[in-house]
This record gives sequence, structure tokens and C-alpha cells, in this order.
Amino acid sequence: MNLVHPIGSENLAVGSGDSTEPQPIEFIVPTSDLTEPRLDLWLTAQLPDFSRSRWQKLIAQGQVRVADRVCTDKQYRLKPGDRIRAIVPPPDLLDLLPEAIPLDILYEDDQLAIVNKPAGMVVHPSAGHSTGTLVHALLAHCPLSSIGGVHRPGIVHRLDKDTSGAIAIAKTDLAHQHLQQQLQAKTARREYLGVVYGTPKVDSGTIDLPIGRHPVDRQKNAILSLDRGGKTAVTHWQIEERLRSFSLIRFRLETGRTHQIRVHANQIGHPIVGDPVYGTGRSIGVKLPGQALHARRLQLIHPVTGESIDVTAPIPDYFLTLLQVLRNRRS
Repeated sequence: MNLVHPIGSENLAVGSGDSTEPQPIEFIVPTSDLTEPRLDLWLTAQLPDFSRSRWQKLIAQGQVRVADRVCTDKQYRLKPGDRIRAIVPPPDLLDLLPEAIPLDILYEDDQLAIVNKPAGMVVHPSAGHSTGTLVHALLAHCPLSSIGGVHRPGIVHRLDKDTSGAIAIAKTDLAHQHLQQQLQAKTARREYLGVVYGTPKVDSGTIDLPIGRHPVDRQKNAILSLDRGGKTAVTHWQIEERLRSFSLIRFRLETGRTHQIRVHANQIGHPIVGDPVYGTGRSIGVKLPGQALHARRLQLIHPVTGESIDVTAPIPDYFLTLLQVLRNRRS
């Protein structure tokens, strides 16, 4: 992608800016590898944080120009070299009110906290989740870094709604920047436990396959080559226990793409049990809140003291019940 840096790009990211002025953004369609020429689909691939429906609405409103002409046809076929200019209004700001929701704190000091997030809790406000999120609970508990903006204060990394376990929260901007740098430099260590269908033939391995937004289903991610917009994604895995037709696997993230473990596990033929998006849909006789995936361990360097922080999140009851049922079937 040949992307012209947008004017006001510091406020372009969804939920990251407080500006009330619309933000112009420009693209130039590359002269090679135009795999998806349709206007709305191409724009969505360039900015995955913006949904296709949002781009379609902007196009219909006359907010997108192609070659200096307003284009209201979402199916317009782009040509190499086309210059696109879009006026992107900032997202609606949410009036976030603290909510006294109990939190399971695994570690806390004046710089950061590590919380054991339950399955079923959304990390930060988004469409359809304006209350009851982890951010709402945190606002009632402690001060938060401002770097994440009005939607995501203190949020350094995320867990899917139905993934439980350890998540780091920044209380100060210094901590936020330091923790983000650790994630980018891959010095932070994040380990997960997951129950998958089937039993891999080997005991351990590495999945190195780029991930991007699914070209058709915008609610999903998929294996997508780098030249089509995918981003490098690396997951290390090791079998902890073989359970007849299932396996308990420890996953370690080297990168942190959305749905990374779920997409990678599905790609190698061993989807996470209970995954409503990438799983098989087969019932196993155990009621699960979603995918059987738990962020078990988080290792960080303290942003001020430089000391190592190593936190383990207790395995939730539903996960233990699932393991017991599968072990009983094996015996």
C-alpha cells in the first residue's frame, strides 16, 4: 500500500482523539497488486479499524473523492494511481461513567495493575458495549493513563470478550509508553492455555503466518499475505496434556494480532473448543462462555523500578470443569 500520511493523522485512530473537526485522509492506489479494486473493500483493507459499513456510509454521504471528484458509488472500481481523499469525522465520544464492578486484582502499585479479566467482559467501550466494560470498572477503582484516549484509557493490550485471564493496565502515561514498548520489542511474555479439538502429531511448534481482516466477513480475521494487508503474526505452542480427541495447549504470543491464537489454531486444524467464530460448532456437553482460552501468565518489566513482574491468573472454574470432563472421557 502506498499511503499518503493524512492531515491530522494524530487524531485519526478510532477512539484515540478528542478533536471535533473532521479529519481529511488521502491514499494513492498502488500501481501493482490491486487485488481488490472495489472502493469500499479497498478502503476497509487499508484501515481495518474502520468497518466496511462505516466506509459505505461515508461514501454515500459524499465524503470520499476519487481523482478530485466526489464518488458515491461504493462499488466503484479503482485504478492504479487513483488518488483518494476522504473526510473522516471523529468517532462519537462516550461519556464514560465509573461503575463499581468487582475486579480480581493480581498485581497493583502506583504505576500499573494486572487484572484477571473474567470471560464475558468486554475490555473497552465499543459499538454495542457502552457499559459494563473493564474500563468502566477500572475508572471506579484507580486513575488511568490518558494515552488510550476517551475510549481506552489505560488499555495497553486487549483480550477478547470471552477470553479470561491476565491483562495489564497502565495508571500513568509513563507506564503506558513503557509497557507498549515492551510489547513491541517482544520482551513482555504472554502465555495462554487453550483446549483444542484433536491432537497434533508433534509436541510443540511455531505458527508464523500473517493475519489480517477477512476479505469477506469483516467480523473475522484470517491468514492474509503481507502484500494483501496481513501483518506478521507468530505463535509458539506446546502440548501440556493429550485428552484423547482434544489437547490442552500452552500458547506463547510473540506478536499480538486480534484473534491471533484463535486464527492460528484454526489454521493448523485444531480450533479452540467453544470458539463461536472460528470453531467447529460441535457440542461437547459442557457449557462454556465462549472459547476455552485463558491468559494464564504475564511477565513484564516494571516501568520505574526495572524489576521483573511475573503474574499467573488462576484457571477459571468453567475451564477446570471442561478439563475434568475430558479427562473422565479418556479414562
